[in-house]
Amino acid sequence: MSGSAPDNSNPARRAAAPGQPGPSGSKPAARPAARPSSRPGPKARPVRVITVSSGKGGVGKSNITLALALALAGLGRKVLIWDADLGLANTDVLLGIRTKATIHDWLKGEKTLSDIIIKGPKGINILPAASGILELNEISESQKARLIAEFEEWQGELDFLLIDTAAGIGPNVIFFNLVAQEHLVVLTSEPTSITDAYALIKALNTKHRQGGFYLLPNMVSGPKDALAVFELMSNVAGQYLGQVSLDLAGYVPFDEAVPASVRRQQPFYILYPDCEASVRITELARYLIGREPPAFGVGGLVLFLNRLVSMERAVD
Repeated sequence: MSGSAPDNSNPARRAAAPGQPGPSGSKPAARPAARPSSRPGPKARPVRVITVSSGKGGVGKSNITLALALALAGLGRKVLIWDADLGLANTDVLLGIRTKATIHDWLKGEKTLSDIIIKGPKGINILPAASGILELNEISESQKARLIAEFEEWQGELDFLLIDTAAGIGPNVIFFNLVAQEHLVVLTSEPTSITDAYALIKALNTKHRQGGFYLLPNMVSGPKDALAVFELMSNVAGQYLGQVSLDLAGYVPFDEAVPASVRRQQPFYILYPDCEASVRITELARYLIGREPPAFGVGGLVLFLNRLVSMERAVD
């Protein structure tokens, strides 16, 4: 299909900001991006809570999450990654870090959140994955109060909370997408990846009335390939789903630097800061910073925590 810009008459489509593929298939010309401003006061801006999900495994979701966190940190934002991929914790592996405690230790009352959270490059923070997360909907009232109190201590220290969910559309993936306020869906140009990403969006839209999603084609051949993926998703969503908004947040091309860094257990964004994948991740970070977040009502982190401890796990 042609590399022309999306038809904005389709309600499922939105013009992408910096990083959107251009009409000629050449590298996209980024519009002036939001530059990082000086750090606001503690109540000036709510914490942005964003899930990073994919319908299919093997699309590079955890690599994207880690690189995005590093890019945001490089732009002056303070970030916490919550590795919510149960049984397949990836963030610590990608960093070559051995975790000594997880949220399961917190649930047992043996550790505080500050004991569990580990520091990564550029000052990012990581909350390691653990099977104990399944118990979050069963914790006592005193544990709920402790969770909120301990997380609130981090509120003034965070701009973004990135939740790296598992692949697929299982209950935990749906759960975290419901308690977060923004959703980034990573997919590739493979038909199975597109189909599974659509299945995730459909489940969240038709069963749980989630209406807004950022799309990030990963490991694509270039901007025309990324735009084709976006247009296909937009056309299908516009035809078969209800009120849904899909935004092309950018794209990341296939880059040999990424698998090379995985083998070395170091982030490609650190090892190869000038590679094409790193450049596009920086554009993604600028895009998200420049976006107007949803109306939170209350602080984003507080809203997230309240949803986290009150929502029923039955989200099948």
